[in-house]
Amino acid sequence: MEFVIEEGKQQIDQSPTLIMPALSTGNVGQLAIDLLVSTMNAERIGYLDDPCVLPCVGNDAYGPTPSGVLALPLEAYVSFHNSLTLIQQRSPVIKGMMIEFAKHVAEFAAANGREHVIVLSSLSSGRNPKVDDLRETYYISSSTDDGRDDDCEKMGWKRLPEYNPAQRHWAYLRALAEGNSSPEESPFSEDEISDEAYCPSLPFAALFSCCKAKGLKVTCILCYCSEGDNVQDSFQLAEDACKLLGLDPNNLHGKECEGWRIPCSWNTLYGPPPDALMF
Repeated sequence: MEFVIEEGKQQIDQSPTLIMPALSTGNVGQLAIDLLVSTMNAERIGYLDDPCVLPCVGNDAYGPTPSGVLALPLEAYVSFHNSLTLIQQRSPVIKGMMIEFAKHVAEFAAANGREHVIVLSSLSSGRNPKVDDLRETYYISSSTDDGRDDDCEKMGWKRLPEYNPAQRHWAYLRALAEGNSSPEESPFSEDEISDEAYCPSLPFAALFSCCKAKGLKVTCILCYCSEGDNVQDSFQLAEDACKLLGLDPNNLHGKECEGWRIPCSWNTLYGPPPDALMF
């Protein structure tokens, strides 16, 4: 993974925390990063070039008017006011390359002095019909072997019950992250993903395992959702990230009580509303 800094820009050396999405159901993690970048008025300082990520290009997602700035697959932003680094991922990882990509992310974070990686992602509600409230926040943390974290527990979040480091799929991920296994030994089936293999098969699990193996603190903040309009889910994850960091969502950009700033690209996120004549 190569980091290309834009001309005239500089990194933020005092930021110990990196926030990024892990692609999953409804793209909730990406939407939450969009919301944080826009509200914090974070500055794009460069981009990451990684062979594991599919190429893509688009118009500026945050500017009120087209400025000729292109959006790229992996972009790096900094919020100087909040001393945070954020990465936005706009295209998926090539099939079979997720572990390599996660290792590259962990190496980048460690090499640039980041100590805590926060991963925002989502889980399919269809995989867990027992969930009572889709608005509940789940997490796993590298703070303890069983994934628990006192700060997360105090906020009322639930440790992801599917996380079991001794279970064979999670153990396999850990071995891959530590370089002690090979893809040929995989317990994952390409034909059908079982319930016990579902969570370990997702991108957040690879990022968690590789960052933890690199000695970084990593916290995955998760919510259950369905495909469709997931704007409210993205607000939830963005607010949860602020809670974990002790930030006030009403003062993310230095101006009190302005609240969330909706990215301009969201104006056409789900197209026009349905014709009222249909009803």
